[in-house]
Amino acid sequence: MAETPASPGPEQRKTLRGLPSVEALAARLNGTARAVAVAAARAELERARRRILAGEEIDASPARLERAARERAVELERGSLRRVINATGVVLHTNLGRAPLAPEAIDAAAGVAGGYSNLELRLEDGERGSRHDHVEPSLRDLTGAEAATVVNNNAAAVLLALAALAGDGEVVIGRGQLVEIGGSFRVPEIMELSGATLVEVGTTNRTRLSDYAAAIGSRTAALMVVHQSNFRTVGFVEEVPVRELASLAAERGVLLIDDLGSGATAAIGDEPAIAERVRAGSDLVCFSADKLLGGPQAGILAGRRDLIERCRRHPLARALRLDKLQLAALEATLRLHRDRGPEALPALAMLRADESVLRRRAETLAERVGDAASVERGEARPGGGSLPVTKLEGPVCAVNAGELRPDTVARRLREADPPVIARIERDRLILDPRTMTDAEAELAGNAVRVALAER
Repeated sequence: MAETPASPGPEQRKTLRGLPSVEALAARLNGTARAVAVAAARAELERARRRILAGEEIDASPARLERAARERAVELERGSLRRVINATGVVLHTNLGRAPLAPEAIDAAAGVAGGYSNLELRLEDGERGSRHDHVEPSLRDLTGAEAATVVNNNAAAVLLALAALAGDGEVVIGRGQLVEIGGSFRVPEIMELSGATLVEVGTTNRTRLSDYAAAIGSRTAALMVVHQSNFRTVGFVEEVPVRELASLAAERGVLLIDDLGSGATAAIGDEPAIAERVRAGSDLVCFSADKLLGGPQAGILAGRRDLIERCRRHPLARALRLDKLQLAALEATLRLHRDRGPEALPALAMLRADESVLRRRAETLAERVGDAASVERGEARPGGGSLPVTKLEGPVCAVNAGELRPDTVARRLREADPPVIARIERDRLILDPRTMTDAEAELAGNAVRVALAER
C-alpha cells in the first residue's frame, strides 16, 4: 500500500497559495504562442508544487517562475529530437542516430517529403507499382544477388526471412553465433518469434561441418550463419566457411540464411563483404543500411528471386516496410555507391579520414577552447556493433577542466545550442574531430570555452 504523503504545513500552504494561476503565468510569456505558453506555465507550476510539497525551499517569485516557464517554452517550441554535434569519435553511434546521411540523400528525402511522389505508381503506364522497384535494381548491382527487398531494420529483415522461409521448420545454427546485439536483441528470441525451431550445434568456440550435417533432419528448413558483429572469438576456435555450408545446404535440400549485420559493401577491417557472401552461395543475405552502407535505417534482404518473393508475400512484410522518406534516402545512397564509391558517404569517409585533416580540425578545437586544451593522440571506435577490434587512432583535443569536474562540463555541453556530445577519459574531456565537420569543430570549441567560463 502506498504511503500517504504528509499534509502540507502552514509555510507550504502559504507558498502554494502565492503561486500564480496557469493563465496568469502564461500571460507573462509575451511573444510565445498561446498553446505553448499555457503548456509551459502548467508544467512549471506543477514542478514548483511538487518541490514545495516535498519540503524543498524554492524561489517562487513571479520573476523566477516566468524565467523558468520561458525556458521551458523554448524547449517545447524547439522539440525534443534535435541535431547534435558528435564529438565522441564513435562514427556509427547508435544513441546519436548512427550514419549521418550524405547531402544527396538528405535532398532526396526532402524532395519527396514536401509533396506527392510516384511511390507506388509506374509512370510509364500509370499502373500501380511496387515501392521496392525504386531500390531493387541498385541493390542487385551492389550485391550481385538475383533480387532484393527492404524492411525497416536488419532485425526486421532477419525476422521476416525466418518467418517466411522457415517459420514451420527447424533452423540449425552454431552455438558460437547465438549472439546478442544492442537493445537486447537475441538470435534465439527472434527465432522463437518467427515460429522457427532453433537447433544448436557445436560448442561456443568450435563448430564443424559434420555438426551441421548431423543436425539436418526431415524438419530442417535452413542453416543459418550469424556474423559476430559486435565481438570476436579468438584463440582455440573453428568455424565452417560459408562456401562449405552453402554446399552442404544445397546437397541436403535446405536453405542457407546469412545474417551479416553491418553490411560492408567493400573490404573494411575484418568485415565480410556482402557480394562475397552471395558469391559463396548464401541463399539469402540480411544486412543493415545505416551502418557500413552509410545510409538511412533499413534492413536489406538480398538473394534468390523465389525466396525474396516469398518474403515479400509474407504478412509481416507490410508491417515492416519502409516509408517514402527512407526509400528516397536509400535510393540516393545506393546511387552514390554506384557512381562515386564509399568515400562519398560521410560515415565511410570518417572511418578513413586523413590524418592531416583530423590534426587541422583538432587544432581548431584547441584554439577555440583556449589554454585548457591541448592536441594529443586518441583512439575511438567505429561503433554500431561494427568492426569491434578496429581502433580509429588520430589527433584529438583534450580539455583539462581545472576545478570543474569533466562530467559537469559534459552536462553543460549537452545543454548548449546545438548540444555537443563528448567523451571523458582519464578525468579529461575528449573532443574527437573524426566525427565533426570543420564548422562543427568551431562550434564545439566555442561551446567548451563558454562551458568552462560558467561558474
